[in-house]
Amino acid sequence: MDNVTVGVIPIIDVAPIYLGQSKGFFKSRNIELKLESGQGGAAIVPGVVSNQFQFGFSNVTSLMIAQTKSVPIKAVAAGVASTGAQGKDFGAVVVKGNSPIKTAKDLSGKKVSVNTLKNIGDTVTRNSVRKAGGDDKTVNFVEMPFPNMQAALEGGQIDAAWVVEPQLSSIKAAGGREVASTFVDAAPNLTVATYFTSQKLLADKPDLVKRFTEAINESLTYADAHPDEVRQILTTYTKIDDKTRAAVVLPKWPIEINKASVQTIADLGTQDGIFASAPDLSKLLP
Repeated sequence: MDNVTVGVIPIIDVAPIYLGQSKGFFKSRNIELKLESGQGGAAIVPGVVSNQFQFGFSNVTSLMIAQTKSVPIKAVAAGVASTGAQGKDFGAVVVKGNSPIKTAKDLSGKKVSVNTLKNIGDTVTRNSVRKAGGDDKTVNFVEMPFPNMQAALEGGQIDAAWVVEPQLSSIKAAGGREVASTFVDAAPNLTVATYFTSQKLLADKPDLVKRFTEAINESLTYADAHPDEVRQILTTYTKIDDKTRAAVVLPKWPIEINKASVQTIADLGTQDGIFASAPDLSKLLP
């Protein structure tokens, strides 16, 4: 058995790996899996490079930032994808029910929370603002963890929040309103995140990487086909109440990375100055 630690984030996106662990998809490939929660993709990258984690889960922008800084990592499997449906996706910008903000255009000059500054949240939000005819340069982004955003929104510390599930459903249940499906606006069937490893592990243990990728792919396919089991596994690693758990919008879990959509996020991020140089996806994606 190979002992493998994976750095993940306690959000719905990673439900397949927890499901795959419980179903024995990793054990059957001689992998003893341990899952460790990190704050976000940006924090998981150094953990993978230092071999604290053998694999990690991260959104594509964090991985592209690392790639442009010559950090030796490579994506090995798809992570999570947008549903592609306006108003029915797992990520969105939301406001209070009585907010004067009606569309993404109205976010100009407003204070919007994201979980990590200069990352995928502000990239896709800026894009939605531009598409709606607003001035994205005047949006004031503030950084805070997803679980803190509902109270900040209700207390008026922010005008809008860029959130993902389960916080999205919690805020809507409390009377919040969605003003932009940012992943859907950015690209059709956007690949939002992937699983990745270090170039060193890839070179030293190619067979382990192959087995891990196969197990992840089986987990993604299983999760996509068994939504009820996904909702059930959420109780094991998120603090989500039963009502919200029943209501959350599940993302899509295809096994193919949509390279065209990742290129779009690369182009948007380059335009916004998030990357020092344009990312080279041929070095990052499998």
